[in-house]
Amino acid sequence: MRRLLSLLFPLLLGGARLSLHAQVWDALCADSHRIDTTRVGELRAEMNALAFFQNNEFSSQIMKGYTLPGAWLQPKLTFAPLSQISLEAGAHLLLFNGANRYPNYAYHDIAQWKGNQHQHGVHALPYFRVQADFKNLTLVLGDLYGAQNHQLILPLYNPEQNLSADPETGFQLLLDKRHIHLDTWMNWQSYIFNLDTHQEAFTVGINATLKCNRKEKPFLWEVPIQLLLQHRGGELDVTDRGVQTVCNASAGVRMTYRHASGHVLNRLCAEVDALGSYQQHGTLWPFDTGFGLHASAQATLLRNLTVSLGYVGIPRQYANLYGSPFFGTISLKHPGTLFRGMHTAYANLGYAYNFTSAYRLGAQLDIFDANSKGMSALTFGFGVYFRVCPSFRITKTKSR
Repeated sequence: MRRLLSLLFPLLLGGARLSLHAQVWDALCADSHRIDTTRVGELRAEMNALAFFQNNEFSSQIMKGYTLPGAWLQPKLTFAPLSQISLEAGAHLLLFNGANRYPNYAYHDIAQWKGNQHQHGVHALPYFRVQADFKNLTLVLGDLYGAQNHQLILPLYNPEQNLSADPETGFQLLLDKRHIHLDTWMNWQSYIFNLDTHQEAFTVGINATLKCNRKEKPFLWEVPIQLLLQHRGGELDVTDRGVQTVCNASAGVRMTYRHASGHVLNRLCAEVDALGSYQQHGTLWPFDTGFGLHASAQATLLRNLTVSLGYVGIPRQYANLYGSPFFGTISLKHPGTLFRGMHTAYANLGYAYNFTSAYRLGAQLDIFDANSKGMSALTFGFGVYFRVCPSFRITKTKSR
């Protein structure tokens, strides 16, 4: 942690001169799931796109470094026939600069399950979402409000997947009430027909945030409870891999202080979480149970310059489903290598500048200081991003 802070301090001094807005991943990748009632009856053309350059200088025994230069685009048509119903249809296109062949699925290791089926030129998927809003409940079928919208803690979800992962598709329920926010979803990642030679796969997720006091108060106390469970297999499975079921879970407490008129400190958030991993069936992970502790603090300074510091302590073993490998004890660089415990301190400095609500520029720096018995690694990654999401009205019809 001392080495990490000594590197971060001069970056903070330089970053304080920037014109900044909001935590970078929320500003660039999170979207409101409420239907815009001012656009009822409008048929609109939208372009939702993110251009990115992510460079990870991961010089460690945990994982190899890599670069993600490219963009994803979602051209689509949207239509809200009623104030409670929204329809969207289009395509999701992923392009890495210099690449000309893509596996059908690019979400973690699913590419290996269908590695003999490829697309050329660009990774393309259909995009379709139908949504119904009720008073406090939102129902979504098709493409979900996934990735950053789930608001999962860092050890459970690596936000870099906002760049490279396929859109989540399936079924989602969102509940917003005074004392609870609930996001539940099933992301169907791999479909099989009879005699297919790959496995069916889906992920079930839950994020339940209990709000212990009114959001109007300057201090907000919350209890976040999160679960990710992935199942592979199925009745039609003819492979020899067998059923695989693994999960990650967390439970903790979060305190947020908001000072709207603060000149230096606008927001401060501190959180502590207990982490758990469990393999109910199969041999995807070399052990069945693991646990750890996560503590973090995030400050919004000087009109939304966001600085985060955190620590993940794993006394023995812990496996990640979608989180960063620096928060687990399984090496991705040397398959089969396990670390005896892991203690990782991390820091983040990020910003997103709003030209307008449809054009946002962002940048981020991540530093990891990971230590285990016989292994120590201080490594970093950085990225630059540009979100473009213009919307144009084609025609307007009268609602019935």
